[in-house]
Amino acid sequence: MKGHILILTANILFGISMPIFKYLLTSNVPPEAITIMRASFACMMFWLVSFFMPKEKVLLKDLVILLVCALCGVGINQWLFVVGLKSSSPINASIIATTVPIFVLLLAAIILKEPITTKKSFGVFMGVSGGLLLVLSSTYTANSTNSLRGDILIIINNLMYSVYLVLSKPLSLRYSSVTIMKWMFLFSALILAPFCFKYVQYVPTFHKEIFNITELYALLYLLFGATFVAFMFIPMSLKHIRPTTVSMYNYVQPVIASVIAILIGQDIFSIQKLLSAILVFTGVYLVTQSNKQKAKPEISIKQQIKET
Repeated sequence: MKGHILILTANILFGISMPIFKYLLTSNVPPEAITIMRASFACMMFWLVSFFMPKEKVLLKDLVILLVCALCGVGINQWLFVVGLKSSSPINASIIATTVPIFVLLLAAIILKEPITTKKSFGVFMGVSGGLLLVLSSTYTANSTNSLRGDILIIINNLMYSVYLVLSKPLSLRYSSVTIMKWMFLFSALILAPFCFKYVQYVPTFHKEIFNITELYALLYLLFGATFVAFMFIPMSLKHIRPTTVSMYNYVQPVIASVIAILIGQDIFSIQKLLSAILVFTGVYLVTQSNKQKAKPEISIKQQIKET
């Protein structure tokens, strides 16, 4: 139950962040600035918290995996998401986010040797159909080129996030969430800084003559709630449930993001988007129906970790 509550909370925080991201991007906050601020803030917070926790020695081979996880789960992942959202919409981005279980299913089958059943295969087909319908419908919008580009970037972003979920599962059984995240965000901040740090000076919030308290609150939420807290909960949840189950909770994001975006006039929930959501949700439901049989494989993974 603990793992489910943690990942549910993380996805609620992510869902709320969708319209907030869009608000900041339309307020001329550079996506590169948002990306480096998130990585830097979380890096400082996780290292600060680690000083008050028992020290854990990380093996060199695990640091290499953490570097890959940093690129897939934080660095490239967050940059692609923010840049993609600038052209896409909160509802599109949140619906596309629900395809993560499908990517995780395929990757888990390859990396963690999880079986793929007929039901799961049909679920993958349904989910991919929903994602394709959403992307193709973007070509008929007023700003079709930008919308399509944004949706494609967010799809790649979700693929990268799925790689992170699968690769970080064994690490979550070895180390605490703080240890995992402090290294991931350190690597991400160091890699992103040369490309993104210069854009921080262009954030309107930091200029007194055009200071906006709403933008400041939005930034603080993204840095603390949607980055530090949410990313800390992900490895904590992976200690208790499998990556495929964790990814299932991405379906919460479009519900939260859609309600907020529609209420504040950021987006419109069209028939195409509704049909896409139904197809994706149905696919996710079918993919995760075999969760009842996952307790036994979970033990085998833990045994493999102990043997290494």
